[in-house]
Amino acid sequence: MPRASSRKGPTNSTASGNSSAVDLFRAASGKAASKELERIDQLFYSYSSNSCGMIDPEGIESLCSDLEVDHTDVRILMLAWKMQAEKQGYFTLDEWRSGLKGLRVDTTLKLKKALPDLEKEVRRPPNFANFYSFAFRYCLTEEKQKTVDIESICILLDLILGSVFRPQVDLLTQYLKIQSDYKVINMDQWMGFYRFCNEISFPDLSNYDPDLAWPLILDNFVDWLRSDRA
Repeated sequence: MPRASSRKGPTNSTASGNSSAVDLFRAASGKAASKELERIDQLFYSYSSNSCGMIDPEGIESLCSDLEVDHTDVRILMLAWKMQAEKQGYFTLDEWRSGLKGLRVDTTLKLKKALPDLEKEVRRPPNFANFYSFAFRYCLTEEKQKTVDIESICILLDLILGSVFRPQVDLLTQYLKIQSDYKVINMDQWMGFYRFCNEISFPDLSNYDPDLAWPLILDNFVDWLRSDRA
């Protein structure tokens, strides 16, 4: 007869010990997560307004002061993107929780130290187009609003694309300010600016084809550039 295996399975006491260790680990992890969320919430309430239950523009200015950044700093817009904030100048508790948990921070100091990494995250190609689109939507402050005024668009272009596409942004904003055909910009035109900066050879414009699906405002912009150089 074949001999019975001499290897023994885990004893009940060993299995019980392993189970207890796992339970303790889970309990400790859950407790740590709960404490982290508690600190995130406490931080929220230190900036939020009692009247609206959100962090309002005044609270955001206070946050910016503690982070030692200007409220117009592009990283504050990036923070709003990280939270997927829906209303400009306001952060809800759920948005705040989502953003800070995503950044793995629960204090103002940690948030300040996380800003450079947040900027790197946004600047990565897969994220930047999403951020650029978000910035336009974030400016739609009224119900059913679908366009943004030229002045605000020029500020946004400089803030978001200026550090990467300075020559294009300078000339585009110059054109937008002197032209009289458009008072507002829609999402299709906004995304067209981004595509233009990424795809068109500048300043020679050699690969710009007006027969392709470019917004008319960009056809006019290119005509303005070429006539100015003629």
